[in-house]
Amino acid sequence: MDTNNCTWPANDSLMIDYHNNEWGVPLHEDKKLFEFLVLDAFQAGLSWKTILHKRENFRLLFDGFDPEKIALFDENKVQQLLLDTSIIRNQSKIRATITNAKAFLNIQKEFGSFDKYIWQFTNGNTLTNYPKINAEIACNSAESDAMSKDLIKRGFKFVGSTICYAFMQAAGMVNDHLEGCSCK
Repeated sequence: MDTNNCTWPANDSLMIDYHNNEWGVPLHEDKKLFEFLVLDAFQAGLSWKTILHKRENFRLLFDGFDPEKIALFDENKVQQLLLDTSIIRNQSKIRATITNAKAFLNIQKEFGSFDKYIWQFTNGNTLTNYPKINAEIACNSAESDAMSKDLIKRGFKFVGSTICYAFMQAAGMVNDHLEGCSCK
């Protein structure tokens, strides 16, 4: 890893690839935005490294993060997912993913796309911070507070302000690469 880069990916190749190619890069594709919403919800209480290393398993078991398919998951599918050790087997998070898929589809209908809806929280711009060290990276903001409040009002689960802020980083709505990072 380049010494001018952020330090949090450490020496993990998946984390380095994610850092270099996804984190902080503005994202406008609805399906990918939904993927990050799902993964960030599953991250609650866990490390991003854990989630990232299970990402492909999530992708397989959650039908490519297709919200239309996930919205149709039934109790049998929930029970199958709870038995699969290749993902995080948290019943509340699995059920929240199904609920969130339905709410996601409702937002698409109302706004034309989830992208149009979600980027309103940053006025369509990436909010760039200039942290010098990891300790200066925020875990929430006024924007993530507003996003969380609105998503909850619309029926979403596992979308607290900290999860929303992590989502905003993943989706490039916030750029928190350290000052001097080559990805900045």
